[in-house]
Amino acid sequence: MSNIVAKTEELVKPICEAAQVDLVDVEYVKEGQVFFLRVYVDTPEGIDIDQCATIAEALSEKLDQHDYIEDEYMLEVSSPGAERPLKTKEEVAQSIGAYVNVRTYKAIDNQKEFEGYLTQFENDIMTLEVLVKTRKKTVEIPYDMASKVRLAIKF
Repeated sequence: MSNIVAKTEELVKPICEAAQVDLVDVEYVKEGQVFFLRVYVDTPEGIDIDQCATIAEALSEKLDQHDYIEDEYMLEVSSPGAERPLKTKEEVAQSIGAYVNVRTYKAIDNQKEFEGYLTQFENDIMTLEVLVKTRKKTVEIPYDMASKVRLAIKF
């Protein structure tokens, strides 16, 4: 499955560059009996349905030409939404001040999931200000311990 994601990223990157949109993520997942190849794209101003359709059409042609996915699947091209993943160190660094959700491979203070404001990112250490009951607490999370980092919506 990771091979499918890597090959798809290879095909869609030049399409995204030509359309002047950022490739945020690619995933290949099975939900029920159906496989989905999902491509998430965005721009600093946001993305509209016409831009998604243009990328989907161009990518669909490339996928047909290369034909490396054996299963039947549905292709979806869309915005990553408000809770977009932060896939690179650069994206994390650009998100200082944002409210984020971080999941870790190993527990830190007996926890593997943290949600709070990203206050700092230096020397590959993410510093989060989290709320524990009514007290603010600072948590330092090494970047390489994070299994997933994404923007979050605070309720």
